Amino acid sequence: MTPEHLLPILSAGFVAFTVLAYITLDGFDLGIGILFGLERGSQDRDVMVSTVAPVWDGNETWLILGGSALYGVFPVAYGTILPALYPLVIAMLLALIFRGVAFEFRFRAEGPRSRFAWDMSFLAGSTLAAMTQGMILGALIQGIRIRDNQYAGGWFDWLTGFSVFCGLSVVVGYALLGACWLVWRTEGELQSRARRHARVLAAMTLGLIVVVSLWTPTLQLHYLRHWNVWPRILYVAPVPILVAALAALFWRSINDERSHLMPLLCALGWFFLCFTGLGISLWPWIVPPSIDLWQASSPPASQVFFLVGAAVLTPIVVGYSAYSYWVFRGKIGKETHYH
Repeated sequence: MTPEHLLPILSAGFVAFTVLAYITLDGFDLGIGILFGLERGSQDRDVMVSTVAPVWDGNETWLILGGSALYGVFPVAYGTILPALYPLVIAMLLALIFRGVAFEFRFRAEGPRSRFAWDMSFLAGSTLAAMTQGMILGALIQGIRIRDNQYAGGWFDWLTGFSVFCGLSVVVGYALLGACWLVWRTEGELQSRARRHARVLAAMTLGLIVVVSLWTPTLQLHYLRHWNVWPRILYVAPVPILVAALAALFWRSINDERSHLMPLLCALGWFFLCFTGLGISLWPWIVPPSIDLWQASSPPASQVFFLVGAAVLTPIVVGYSAYSYWVFRGKIGKETHYH
C-alpha cells in the first residue's frame, strides 16, 4: 500500500476518532440538559449540572478538533458537506452557545422565575444541539447531491423523514447517556429516578437503533450490499450480535442497585457499535454517494503535516481530559455546588 493510499485512511481514522470522542463525552452532558424536562426539582437540577460542571466545556474540544481535521485533510468533503448542511450546522452552533450561556447564568439567577427561565433555556439548547447533530448525521447518510465536486442540491435537501428520525434518535440516545451518567455520579432519590429513566430510554434507544438499521440499507444500494453480499456481511454481522449482548448486560446492571458504572459503559458501547456499523456501511465514501476518501483528500504533504501535529496534540487533550475526570470523580450530593 502506497503512502498516497494509506494517508487518507489514517486521516479518516483520526477524524472518526474525534467525532466518536465528542459524541461519547459531550453526549452525556447534553443528555443532562435534555433530562431537565423530566426533573423539576431545583436542587436536583443543581446536582445534575454539578456532575458535569468541571468537564462539559472541555468535552467540546473534540468538536473543534474534528472540524479542523475535516478542513485540513479532506477539503473537498468540507467544501461540499458544509454548504449542504449550513442551516443545521448554524443551528447546532447557536444551540451550543445558548446552552453554554444558560449553563453559567442559571447559577446567577436572582429569583425562581429567572432560574426557571435559564433552566428551560438549558433544556432547549441541549435538545436542539442533539437534534441537529442527529439530523446532520441522517442527511449525510442519505446522500448529498454533488456535481463537479460541488454541492448541487437545494437549501432544504437535508430535511427528510430519515434525517428527522435520526435527530430524534440522537436526542433519546443522549438522554440515555445522561441518565446513566446520573446513575454513576449521584445517589439517593435522584439516582433511583435516573435508573427508571434509563430503563425507559434504553428500550426506546434499542428500538430506534433497529429502525435506523433497517432503514439505512434502503437509502443506497451500496449500503444494502454490506448486509446481503458475501463476504461483506462478515464485517457487519458482529455489530447487531454485540448490541444484543450489551443489551442483556445493560438490563442486568440497571436492575442491580449495586451497579453504578456498568449501565453507562453499556450505553457508550451501543454508541460505539452504531458508529462502527455506520463506518462499515459508508466505507469508502466520505460524502455519499459520490466522493470517496482519496478524491476528497488534500495533498500528501498536507496530510503528513496534520497527522504529525495531531500525534503531538491528541495525547495532550486526552491526558487533560482524563486528569479532569479523575480529579472530579466520585458522587455528587445536594451539598455540592458549582462556582
